[in-house]
Formats: sequence, C-alpha cells, structure tokens
Amino acid sequence: MTGKSVRAVFPGSFDPITNGHLDVIERGIKLFDELIVAVGRSPVKNSLFTPEERVEMIAELTADMPGVSVESFDGLTVEYAAQKEANVILRGLRSLTDVHYEFKLAMTNRAVAGIETVFVMTSEQYGFTSSTLIREVATLGGNISNLVPKNVYDRLQKRLNKKK
Repeated sequence: MTGKSVRAVFPGSFDPITNGHLDVIERGIKLFDELIVAVGRSPVKNSLFTPEERVEMIAELTADMPGVSVESFDGLTVEYAAQKEANVILRGLRSLTDVHYEFKLAMTNRAVAGIETVFVMTSEQYGFTSSTLIREVATLGGNISNLVPKNVYDRLQKRLNKKK
C-alpha cells in the first residue's frame, strides 16, 4: 500500500529560534514526510539576526533530522507553500491567545489557498516563550540559556556584546 507523501511548511521569523520552536520541529517531522522550516523575511520587523544567519542556525540544529530542510522566503506563506507544493502549514500553539489568532489565520489560508493548517501544542516548559520575549530579556541582560539552543545562545551573546 502506498501512502500520500505529505510535505509541510513550518513558517516563522525564528529571530532567534527557541527551544519551543525546536520542540515543534522535532514533533512535526514525526507527522510528515518532509518539513520545510521557512524563515520569513519581514521588512517590518526589527530583526536581531539576518534571515541567512537564522537559516544557518536552524540548519545546524536540524542537520541530523532526516526530512527537515531550512530556507528563507519572502511574501505570503500560502504562496510560498504552494510554490513548494506543500500540503500543510505547521503551526505551534502556546496559549489561548495563539489559538484565537492562529484559528483566524488558518481559516483565511484555507479559504484563500485551500491549504490545511496542523497545530502542535508546544511542550509545557516552552508555553510562555517567544522570540520577542527572549530578545527583550537577553537585551536587558537576563539569562535565557535554558530557553534557546546552545549555538543560538552563543550567537545571541556575541551579537549583544557587539551592540554595547
């Protein structure tokens, strides 16, 4: 019996990638044949790392995960997913606030592009983290070493020390 191959896109800014993101990637690749971690290029957001740096960090973290690839993209996620012939958009949920926002986004994506969204609840220990919060805490000198992978922590420290 041959099954349908399912390619998913996990989009985000990943500035920086957190242990919560990594948790969703590790659990997502168990659900899909292929998982593209798609680093969005946003001209609006004030980024700490360039899209290329973010792709590089994520590629280091996922190098031993068969079926996972990392790319950056511009524009609408649904257009990128269509270009990649992805069947699904993967999203992580942390809180009820995420559910409300992601529900509207998923409904819109399905109505506009006919693509399904699959949600994975993040593990409890990462339910409160976000890249924005981690950037803020790190910028103010807080210890975020348990919230991001080691390669990301080291780069974050280096980047913040450069800015001082």
